[in-house]
Amino acid sequence: MASKEINRIIFSAGGTGGHIFPAVAVANEVKRRYPNVKILFVGAEGRMEMEKVPQSGYDIFGLPIAGLQRKLTLSNFVLPFKIIKSLFKARRVISQFEPEVVVGFGGYASAPTLRTAGRLGIPTVLQEQNSYAGVTNKLLAKTAKKICVAYAHMESFFPADKIVFTGNPIRKEFVQLPYSREEALNGLQLQPNKKTILIIGGSLGARAVNEAVEASLAQWLQNGYQVIWQCGKLYKAAISERLGNKEGVLLVDFIQDMARVYAAADVIVSRAGAMSVSELSLIGKPTVFMPSPNVAEDHQTKNAMALVSEGAAVLVKDVEGKEKLGVAVRELVNDTNASDAMRTKLKQFARPRATEDIVDIIENLIHGN
Repeated sequence: MASKEINRIIFSAGGTGGHIFPAVAVANEVKRRYPNVKILFVGAEGRMEMEKVPQSGYDIFGLPIAGLQRKLTLSNFVLPFKIIKSLFKARRVISQFEPEVVVGFGGYASAPTLRTAGRLGIPTVLQEQNSYAGVTNKLLAKTAKKICVAYAHMESFFPADKIVFTGNPIRKEFVQLPYSREEALNGLQLQPNKKTILIIGGSLGARAVNEAVEASLAQWLQNGYQVIWQCGKLYKAAISERLGNKEGVLLVDFIQDMARVYAAADVIVSRAGAMSVSELSLIGKPTVFMPSPNVAEDHQTKNAMALVSEGAAVLVKDVEGKEKLGVAVRELVNDTNASDAMRTKLKQFARPRATEDIVDIIENLIHGN
């Protein structure tokens, strides 16, 4: 434990798991080092952080902030009033809690929280998960003391003297998987002598990924592969009805134990959200990214290309998934030399100490180092 204490910290994150879970990982490390620290999260009312953060054991305060809708809606007209109310509430909660530092991870609630903290003279730290910086973090960069990033060449978004290349905070079980491949496959009741393809479509699923898998599945099974297919809650019933009880396919809507399926997989097919890319860099298994094109600034493609351009992964576009995904997976399974080279290059992007490094930055800021 450090010679000085950390007493109070506010974390602000929300909207998606990609913002929330890194914040929780950093909070957990702060709590590990300073068991008596008081931690408060600030989120947006009605968003998933209001459920996920308490489940992780932390208190959270909700702001009435919301995002600007791209189409003309009534909610856009009331947004200025929500912003003013959120700034007022953020000032009140920060003044009452008296944090030594406020750390933002993106999402609507970070804007009023960190902006207010800066005005009150409280140091702020940003963590940017993506290779293309989010709007909120770009707005807050001017007053932030340090900006922790997961990709190189972020100087186009942030002041160079504030940037620290840390990587994204990842759950501990992904740094060292708790299962061997054989243990994982046995637990999933799959065959250890078959090559295993893992499909990760996100909790809600991804239509283009599912359609590409369905187009490729017969050939994969004919080649002797088995498939763990996380298809999403929205699609499971329809896909299950079409598949029937097909041998060699484990179809699930959601995966609770990601460490187990990562350990079981030989090749992984995934979207390219920032946290998925960081996790898969640590896992170090041959990966095919199918980035979602339906995200701001097409940032998933940019996330994936940071690895693909260095030969650390393969990219298949949504629109080409039905024709190209099956071939891309088969090539990775069959070409062991290419797969081994990809594993080595993928590991070069891993940042297993990202969480610890970010907490070191917070410590140094508070202690004046």
